[in-house]
Amino acid sequence: MDILDKLEKIVEISRKHGINKCLQKGKSYLDYVTKKLDINPIQAVLFSHFMERSDENQIMVSEIAESIKCSKIRIIKHINECEELEKKKLIRCRRDEDSISFRIPRDVRDSLRKFDEFRPEKKDNLSIFEFFTALEDLFSDRSNNELTFNALRAELLDLIHINMHLPFCKKIMSYKLREDYLVLLILFCVLFSSDNDDNIGFHDLEFLFDNRSEASSVKKDLSDGTHTLVSSKYIEFTNNNGFVNNESWKLSDTAKKELLSELGVTGKNYLKNIIRHDAIQCKKMFFNEKESGEIQKLVSLLKEENYSKVQDRLSGNGMRKGFACLFSGSPGTGKTESAYQIARETGRNIMMVDIANTKSCWFGESEKKIKEVFNTYRYAVENSEIVPILLLNEADAVIGKRKEFDSSRNHAVDQTENTIQNIILQEMENLSGILIATTNLTQNMDKAFERRFLYKIEFSRPSLAARQSIWQSMMSSLAETDAEALASRFDLSGGQIENIARKAEVDTIITGSRPSTDILAQYCKDENQNNLKNEKTIGFGNS
Repeated sequence: MDILDKLEKIVEISRKHGINKCLQKGKSYLDYVTKKLDINPIQAVLFSHFMERSDENQIMVSEIAESIKCSKIRIIKHINECEELEKKKLIRCRRDEDSISFRIPRDVRDSLRKFDEFRPEKKDNLSIFEFFTALEDLFSDRSNNELTFNALRAELLDLIHINMHLPFCKKIMSYKLREDYLVLLILFCVLFSSDNDDNIGFHDLEFLFDNRSEASSVKKDLSDGTHTLVSSKYIEFTNNNGFVNNESWKLSDTAKKELLSELGVTGKNYLKNIIRHDAIQCKKMFFNEKESGEIQKLVSLLKEENYSKVQDRLSGNGMRKGFACLFSGSPGTGKTESAYQIARETGRNIMMVDIANTKSCWFGESEKKIKEVFNTYRYAVENSEIVPILLLNEADAVIGKRKEFDSSRNHAVDQTENTIQNIILQEMENLSGILIATTNLTQNMDKAFERRFLYKIEFSRPSLAARQSIWQSMMSSLAETDAEALASRFDLSGGQIENIARKAEVDTIITGSRPSTDILAQYCKDENQNNLKNEKTIGFGNS
C-alpha cells in the first residue's frame, strides 16, 4: 500500500469511528503517514480528509468536522493543526472577510502520487524564467487570499535570498528598500514582464494590502509623488498626450534596464506565452490502438530520465538532438489536447505559438515574428532546468508546399511565405529542444518538412469503442446502452462529443433536468450534419 492507500484507510476509519478512536484503530496507517509527511497523528487525520476533497477549491472546516464525527466547536481546537499543515505547504488556506477555507495544492497531489511522499518544489538555483514564474505564483496566491501580506513578503524574500546568483536579485536587493516597498516594486516588475504593462492603476495593486486604510495611505503617497518608489525614480507616472496622469504608474526606463535586462524581449514573450505543466488539468484521452501506442512511446521518450539519455547518445554520435513531432488529423481528434497531456505527464512547460498570429500584413514583419519565436524558445531551452515544448498550433499555413511564382499572383506575398518556411526549416534543422506541430492537413505538406519531423502521429477519427468510451467519460450519467447507441449511430470526433456534452450540461442547469436521448440525437445531427453514418434506430425514435 502506498501513501494514498493509507490516507484512504484513515478516511474510512475516522468516518466510522470518529477522530479519537481512529488514533487507535488506524495507528498502523497513521504511523506510515506521519513518518512520510513529518506531521503528527491529528494532522494526518485532518490531512487525509482534505485529500479526500482534493478536487475542491474551497474546503470548509465544518465539512471536515462532519466527516470525522466532530462537533463544530471541537473542530476549532484543531485549527492550529490546520495552520501547521499550511506552514508545511501541505494545504493552502484562503481567508476571506467572513470565512476560512482550504484546498490541496496541485503539486502536493502530484508528488504523493508520483513519489509516495511530498517533495516540495525546488525553488533555489532557478533560471530567470523559472524565478519570475515563481513570483507570479506567489502574487496569485496573495490575490486569492491564500497568503497574508506578511507571508507573501517572507516568501518573496526567501525566494530572492536563495537565488542571489540572478542579477535581478542582486540588483533589487542593492536598492536597500524597506521590505513593503520592495514587494511593491517586485509586483511592478512582474506586471511588466508578464503583460508588458505600462499603465498600472491602483486597482492592479490594492490586492496586496491587508486593510483599506493602509491601501489608501499608499495610494495617496503614489499619487502625490512622495512615495519612495516614485521619488527614487523606480516607478513614474504615465503620460497621456503630454499630460501626466497621477492615477497611473509604470516601471521607469532606468528600472527596466537595471532589473529586467536579463529577461529582454524574449523573456517577456516567453513568460507571456508559457503554459505551466502543473496548471494543465488531467484529462483522460481515448484513442484507437495505433495512435495510443505511438503516444505512449512519445511520452516515455520525453520523460526527463529517458530524454537526457537519448540526447546524450545522439550528440555523442554527431546526430541532431532536437525532436520535431507532427500531430495530424481532422478537427476535434485530440491533437492539441494530446500535446497538453504529454506536457503534463512529462513535467514540461509549453510555449504556445498560434501560427496565424505571426502572419502580418506588413512586409517583413512576419519574418521577424517567426525569428523571435525561435529566438525566444532557444533562450528558454538554455535557461530552463527541464526543456519546454514549443507547440506550433494549427501549422497548416506554414508547412504546405512552397509557392511557385507566376504572373497571376502577388510575388511579394509568395516570397514572404517562402521566406517564413525557409526560416522554420532552418530552425528545425538546428533544433535542440522539442517541437510539436499540429495540422489538419498533411496531403499538401512540403517534402522538406516531412523529412524533418522525426515522429509523425496521425489522429484518425475514433473507433466505435473509443466513441463509446468518450461518451461515457463526458457524460457519466448516460446509460451504457445509450452511449453505445450514440456511438454506433453517429460518427463524431471527441471534440464534437465534448460540444454536445457541454450543451447537455447547460440544458441541465437551465431546465433542472437532463436532456432526453432524442434531444441528444438531435444535437448529434446538428453537430455533424454532413458526417453521419447510416442511421440505425438503436434505442431511439425514428427521425
